Formats: sequence, structure tokens, C-alpha cells
Amino acid sequence: QVQLVESGGGLVQAGGSLRLSCVASVRTFSTYVMGWFRQAPGQEREFVAAISPNGGRADYPDSVKGRFTISRDNANTVYLDMNSLKPEDTALYFCAAARESNQWATSTEYNFWGQGTQVTVSS
Repeated sequence: QVQLVESGGGLVQAGGSLRLSCVASVRTFSTYVMGWFRQAPGQEREFVAAISPNGGRADYPDSVKGRFTISRDNANTVYLDMNSLKPEDTALYFCAAARESNQWATSTEYNFWGQGTQVTVSS
């Protein structure tokens, strides 16, 4: 079982930045694809970013490409740096872990999920 705990959410003005963190309680952290998803009220969960087990490759949807950066370290933590935030980025952000996946943007590929951290961007 993998436990994921997100932090770093909050209220920020449009154009501002936030850094989200997700700590994973698993010894084999380096074997998991790690992803970030978000969900706004009344909307489906949306892929935001994912990173390969060794950190060498990342993927983003067009909606955040160039503004968001995912990274991971050797201390079981994955980060999401969010810049140039927009009101439409407001959502509950979830960290997720996948044992094996070739479809990083698909939420059902992920085996474990955190509880989420709220990001609110004011205009």
C-alpha cells in the first residue's frame, strides 16, 4: 500500500505561483510513474502532469504546458511548480502513483491517490 500526502495548495492571485508537494510512503518510490491531476467542482478529473520513474521524462497537457513543471527527488517527493496561474487553474489537485503505465494521462492507470490539496486562483 502506498500513501500519498499532498501539500502546498492555497489562495493566490492570477499571475502568481505555487509549489505543490507530494510525499509517498513507499520504499520503491523510484519505480513508480508519478502524476498530478485536478478536479474542479462539477467537472471531471483532469490530467495535469506526469513524470517517469527515473525523472527523465515528463508530460503535460497543452492547458498547462510552459507554465507547470513536475519534478521528483530521491526523498520520495514529487513536486508541481505552477507559474502564471489563471483562475481556470482553480481546482482540487491530486497526486497519484502508477506501478506501470504507458498512458500517463489516463486516471485509471494510477493505483494510488492522495486526498488532494486545494488551489484557488483569484482574478
